[in-house]
Amino acid sequence: MSVGWIVVSFFTMFVGLGMAEIVSAIPSAGGPYFWAAILAPKKHAPFASWVTGWFNLLGQVAITTGITFGAATLITTLAEIKGFVPTAGRTLGVYAALLFSHGMVNSFGVHILRYLNNTSIILHSLGVFSLAVACLAKAPHHQSAKFVFAKFYDGTGVDGPGWSVRASTAYVACCGILMSQYTITGFDASAHLSEETQNAAWSAPIGVMMSISVSFVFGFFLIVSLLFSIQNFDTTVNSTYSQPVLQIFIDIFGENGAIVLMTLVITCVWHCGLFSMTSNSRMMFAFSRDGALPSFFHKVDKRFRSPIRTVWLAATLSFLLAVPSLGSTVAFTAATSIATIGLYISYCLPILIGLLNPSGFIHGPFNLRAFSRPVALIACLWVGFITVIFCLPQLNPVNSQTLNYTPVCVGIIGLWCVTSWVFWARKWFRGPIRQIEAEVAGINVDTPGALEEAEARGKVPHIGSEDTSNGEKSLLAEIAQTHNVKT
Repeated sequence: MSVGWIVVSFFTMFVGLGMAEIVSAIPSAGGPYFWAAILAPKKHAPFASWVTGWFNLLGQVAITTGITFGAATLITTLAEIKGFVPTAGRTLGVYAALLFSHGMVNSFGVHILRYLNNTSIILHSLGVFSLAVACLAKAPHHQSAKFVFAKFYDGTGVDGPGWSVRASTAYVACCGILMSQYTITGFDASAHLSEETQNAAWSAPIGVMMSISVSFVFGFFLIVSLLFSIQNFDTTVNSTYSQPVLQIFIDIFGENGAIVLMTLVITCVWHCGLFSMTSNSRMMFAFSRDGALPSFFHKVDKRFRSPIRTVWLAATLSFLLAVPSLGSTVAFTAATSIATIGLYISYCLPILIGLLNPSGFIHGPFNLRAFSRPVALIACLWVGFITVIFCLPQLNPVNSQTLNYTPVCVGIIGLWCVTSWVFWARKWFRGPIRQIEAEVAGINVDTPGALEEAEARGKVPHIGSEDTSNGEKSLLAEIAQTHNVKT
């Protein structure tokens, strides 16, 4: 995993560079769905945003599932220390309770989200750093560098040989990068904060690159700290507990110490799931605002200032995505695969559009110049590669318990995008035109209800009105000019 983390971070940096160029040119609060509409040729802009939006929605739902289901698994595994016997049904029950807690906070506790965000930052930085240092300091003995960076372990065989025997070690190595790639997501968040930063055309792209770089450094430190601290490799990978990290903690700190450290980890993961649902619900709200989702979900509760309907839509879809865990041993892996593929496709589509339509891409101050197209090409090839790899079976043999259902979910979304567009969506879906106009007017579209309030006050023309701009192809230049971007 140590080498996989390095490889994944290296190629993710190309995706980040491609995204940073876009963010520099379009320093706005809009996400990939927004960028695709601006960068695509006028006649293809609605379709580009339609596809990007649906894959982003898939990734958002799956990322919430992966994070929160992972937290539920950690809780039930930790409870094993005190005699609890986890089952698929019990884990799903804990997962439902965690989703409920996230839904309640996002529905009625919007005013405390910023305080929880500060708590999350402290826990993820100081807390996890302290955990890693404590492992290194307390471990009775340490593994060698050769063990940490050169040892190969298959682990894909279920009551038999793994894929390294049936296929190749390279196949196992490729499958093994999933968790690393899944971890390095969400670096588009810097773009969503660009409305609140100074000199966004520079600070937003730098924020994207810093997000990936800091994730690489801190993640690498945590990984190697745990690997160096393994006391007995066979005992760890064949632990009676389903989480090797828990076995590492028990070997170093004893059961009580392990409970304390795992509680810290679970608390961090809970915060991640909470803010994942926040992002998820906001994306769904924006999508329903443009008509891609039923108008029923385009509503903000005036008292709590939260899109409560999309919050619970996000919770419901995330729960349904985890239901196959009742009959599958790879449900968590599938959820992380779906999340990674969905998000990275939505990240990559604006980069691909800019690569194929360079005349429509007005560069901002963060400009790779001669390296722009090669970087974009490598980013697209990498996303294409992981999309294929993460759809392949993870465990051998493949049966009803070990089937990777990722291709089913990704395929359904892909088929839905094409068929729905051909038969009806193309007749009425215009993309995020209201968002684009709001951005030009200086409205932060990430805040639910802000656009509607601006329309009510006459700051932004209502969609379909005579005042609505018809020059979509020049909107990129308008946004760049609004944000003082030199082109």
